Amino acid sequence: MPELPLVRILIVDDEEALMKALTNTLKDHGYETVGFTQGAAALTALRETKFDVLLSDLMMPEMDGISLLRAALEIQPDLVGIIMTGAGTISTAVEAMKTGAFDYVLKPFKLNAILPVLSRAVALRELRIKNAALEKKVHERTTQLEAANEQLEAFSYSVSHDLRAPLRHISGYAHFLTKSNTSTLSQKDREHVDHIVGAAERMSQLIDDLLAFSRMGTSELRPMSIDPQPLIEDVLRQIQPEIGTRNIVWKKPPLPPLQADLALLRQVFINLLSNAVKYTRNRDPAEIEISCLEGTPGETVIFVRDNGAGFDMKYAARLFGVFQRLHREDQFEGTGIGLANVRRIIARHGGRTWAEGKVDGCATFYFSLPGKTHGISSEQH
Repeated sequence: MPELPLVRILIVDDEEALMKALTNTLKDHGYETVGFTQGAAALTALRETKFDVLLSDLMMPEMDGISLLRAALEIQPDLVGIIMTGAGTISTAVEAMKTGAFDYVLKPFKLNAILPVLSRAVALRELRIKNAALEKKVHERTTQLEAANEQLEAFSYSVSHDLRAPLRHISGYAHFLTKSNTSTLSQKDREHVDHIVGAAERMSQLIDDLLAFSRMGTSELRPMSIDPQPLIEDVLRQIQPEIGTRNIVWKKPPLPPLQADLALLRQVFINLLSNAVKYTRNRDPAEIEISCLEGTPGETVIFVRDNGAGFDMKYAARLFGVFQRLHREDQFEGTGIGLANVRRIIARHGGRTWAEGKVDGCATFYFSLPGKTHGISSEQH
């Protein structure tokens, strides 16, 4: 017979002869067994020794099997209980299972009937132990992540404060120079001061973007059903100062409802539409499309397409990285964090982000959210 792992079984039956017979028989089959005729003594043993399985008679004079099992589970919650009962009390045994028993066996029982039940009980206990260990690891990991997020947020605010103070001095003194010494500064010096002012402004914007990026991973998600159309119109009103009087042809077919956090989805559209407006600056007319991709079961794919500067597809993987820019600052302003925010937000929703484009031709940015498209679609160009 193959050697079984050490499994401790606590056997309780007020009929001493039956208890001893069962204790010895199961011991012969590789189990470590301890037997008692009273529930109180069994509970004392549970407080002193770890057991895997409790095998208890249902009908006992001082403490019945159900009461014993309840008390035993308070002492050792991962214990697996099996009730032994006569044919006339099966309904009571089933009731015992509702209170925590794993299974029951009928008395008088045969060994080939009880051994499979014990085997399943041991397997259940092992599963419970593994689940408990996994839950503990998950809890520990969650606690570590929460602590790391708190430290990151505290660090972000600290960096923000520490960087902004000297930055305000640089910007303030540079502005002071331009206003108080315009007659004594040479044209070259004024250009230098203007560069200082511009660099300070870009640094301030970079700090703001970094703080926004760090917050994206810690803010709580509040998903809801969202009609994208009014949200998009609201975003367009918000970025109107960037649009100005430009000639832009907007293509906005109806979109399906989206399940997402409203504030974070707004930020996704702000970043994507601002990008489209910025990189079509040299187009007249500019064409910007906000639509839904067909043929994507199990998810809704929204895309923003423009006829702007585009990009080389060999650099597509870099687009969603922090500080990744494919154009010079003197061509198109920015800090290279907007698309990184888009990816981070969509990833938190369980979705995907990707892009397609060609140089001086067009660019299409896609994001997906779990859920069907409800039959609304748009052809790819």
